[in-house]
Amino acid sequence: MSSESGENALERQDTGAAPEKRDAEAVSRFVERFASEMTEAGMQRMASRVFAALLADDDASMTSAELALALQISPAAVSGAVNYLTQVSMIGREREPGSRRDRYRLHNEIWYTTFASRDRVLTRWEQTLKDGARTLGEHTPAGARIAETAAFFEFLQSELGSLMERWEEHRKTLDLPTADGRTGA
Repeated sequence: MSSESGENALERQDTGAAPEKRDAEAVSRFVERFASEMTEAGMQRMASRVFAALLADDDASMTSAELALALQISPAAVSGAVNYLTQVSMIGREREPGSRRDRYRLHNEIWYTTFASRDRVLTRWEQTLKDGARTLGEHTPAGARIAETAAFFEFLQSELGSLMERWEEHRKTLDLPTADGRTGA
């Protein structure tokens, strides 16, 4: 990311508060570092970069052109990344009022939303795996392995609900600034 593009796209503030001057190169390094961490964890590289850029943007919202400029990538790369991120419910697409341009926005409570949507995926995987274990025979090596995987997803799903509830309670106790700069607790 060039320092000029970082200032234009990642340092925009629409909160009404006085803009805070940031080191565009430091912002760029953060975006690339976090994107690299997400890529190491298995996310697609361009999707990681687009997600990190949106995360670092004060509005958590950018157009395709802004993303391409900020990340110095092609419109096609942006398109593929936002399609993936939309599909996995990490970002939403909204139309700019009076325009044909789309804005891509992080969902509120992005991590909560992302993990909550995984609950539906885990349910489908669990059912498919249980069916597969029955098909292969639960006492065969493959069937036993698949049955154990289904049991793991069932356990994970049962724990995820209570974990999310505990997070909501814990979040209320935190003294974190909100997106508009106010203290949250």
